[in-house]
Amino acid sequence: MRVWTLLLSLLFLFSACDQGKLAKSQNRGPKAQLDGPIVNRDLDSLQSDGKLRAIMVYSSTSYFLYRGEAMGYEYELLKRLAEDLGLELEIVLANNIDEVFDMLNRGDGDIIAYGLTITEERKKLINFTDYLYTTHQALVQRKPRNWRRLTRDQIDRKMVRDVIDLIDDTVHVHRRSSYYERLLNLQEELGGTINIDTIVGDYNIEDVIKMVVDGDIKYAIADYNVASINQTFYPILDVETPVSFSQRIAWGLRKNSPQLEKAVNSWIQGMRNNGTYAFIYKKYYVHKKSYKRRVQSEFYSKNSGQISQYDALIKAAADSLKWDWRLLASQVYQESRFDPQSRSWAGAGGLMQIMPGTADDLGITDPYNPEQNLKAATRYLRDLQARFAHIPDSTQRIKFTMAAYNCGYGHILDAQRLAAKNNLDSLQFDNATADWLRKMGQYKVYSDPLVRYGPVRGEEPFRYVRDIFLRYEHYRRLIPEDSLSIATSARP
Repeated sequence: MRVWTLLLSLLFLFSACDQGKLAKSQNRGPKAQLDGPIVNRDLDSLQSDGKLRAIMVYSSTSYFLYRGEAMGYEYELLKRLAEDLGLELEIVLANNIDEVFDMLNRGDGDIIAYGLTITEERKKLINFTDYLYTTHQALVQRKPRNWRRLTRDQIDRKMVRDVIDLIDDTVHVHRRSSYYERLLNLQEELGGTINIDTIVGDYNIEDVIKMVVDGDIKYAIADYNVASINQTFYPILDVETPVSFSQRIAWGLRKNSPQLEKAVNSWIQGMRNNGTYAFIYKKYYVHKKSYKRRVQSEFYSKNSGQISQYDALIKAAADSLKWDWRLLASQVYQESRFDPQSRSWAGAGGLMQIMPGTADDLGITDPYNPEQNLKAATRYLRDLQARFAHIPDSTQRIKFTMAAYNCGYGHILDAQRLAAKNNLDSLQFDNATADWLRKMGQYKVYSDPLVRYGPVRGEEPFRYVRDIFLRYEHYRRLIPEDSLSIATSARP
């Protein structure tokens, strides 16, 4: 009896571990949620801050990193929206769909930029923008193992083709997803019980689809456009059984943001009229070969944590600078987009676009050799950084270093002198030295006796530094700092 008791206990333990990401929703009350907004921040407040904070969920269609570039359907639309509103875009990443409504109403972000189905239940919590597109919900299930040798009719006989066959079976969805609401309504329509198990943990819809692929769960539900694009990567999936009529997909806003809602809806209408929306939608949901190539790539952010094929070289260089390697990777992308054969109009070449004269000074024999190029650029960056050693803030010091790398050390000194003359902190790049650097193409500015190195198109180094740090935020968000060691140890 003791042996049997022990065996039963172990079986229960293993089963509990396997089911750790799932939980019976019938045995759980609704997840605690905010009834409405607890902050009052509309478009005027956003304009005062200068930022649009967008709540997003990571996925291979919405927001991701590929070959060093932030991409995604929602992300590309957001960039255009922020530009239209004259705001800087800031991404706030949610772990899963269950979090986004509370995050919005708490004020963690100002817009939910994710494909939300418009439902009456959700309208109690948030307002929706004008819809972006329509789709329907589809059942996600596995084809039989030998499906390639079967006819279409033979496959159909083994699949759920009528939702009535889900009665007394189990479907897995997130608790606060529109799929959960649809299953509740479907039970009423069918007059039978569907066992609804909810997903627990930081899993997005693509993770849930992968659970079906791996056989961890039997059925899930997803929007058809998302399920269909995933099917191109996992051909064993079947997504052809609809579980809803067409539904409108939109973004979410707080109920007390009427100015922002009006501005976003006006922008959506304009985007539709000029064809931008259709182009971006096709890019992420229709061009299936591009999707498959991207997701198969080792430089897709969810695969191995790699940014480029030169990550190991960049990591070694960053260590000598005492920088986060992802920051240096962002600078390399800014210079060459990781193309070691890249050559500028001015003759600069290689990963870090080193000028021929600089290459000679640094002893480079081949500026298009990635290792030589990065080593030389690192020596130059280290020398520049040492000249700014008196700057106490490490981030500001790096920004000065990068700006000097772009336009020359002397021009940065000129901008510092002008900032100090105008009672600004010359040890601050942001909102001080950078402001005067941007003006140094104007005669009335570069004719000042304090300017010893002549005019410079200061907008270029300003944007250079800004874009590197903006991209770095994406890298920090999507690529773990220790991903290199993880990726290396995982290789055979």
